[in-house]
Amino acid sequence: MSESTDRSLQPLDAVHRHPDELVEETVRAIEGVVQQGHLSVEVLMVTEEMVMMKVRRGKGLIDPSHVHEDHESIATLISGRMRNYIGDEEFISEAGSVWRHPPGVVHSSEALEDCVQIEVKTPARKTWA
Repeated sequence: MSESTDRSLQPLDAVHRHPDELVEETVRAIEGVVQQGHLSVEVLMVTEEMVMMKVRRGKGLIDPSHVHEDHESIATLISGRMRNYIGDEEFISEAGSVWRHPPGVVHSSEALEDCVQIEVKTPARKTWA
């Protein structure tokens, strides 16, 4: 995805969403980098400044190295285990682990088990296709 593409997400009018309203979207690529394994996203809420998502990663998913120049994100692992690479550091994340991707920092991951995470990006950007 080029930087000139409008990646903004439209804020939702809702202040509450029921699980039946959420749509799981299969992800083929992040920042134009093709994913290797099962990855899906549910957009939970979008405001003027941020987006909250539920991300599901199938065991064995390799999320290749990529970078986000126009936003930062924080995430927490709800279930599963994954190996995270952020900059030149490597971490094993388990349920309850929290991490962040600063703007401009290369990162990647590997799902060691089926994983569910909650991620918040600011500003709200759609980086997947």
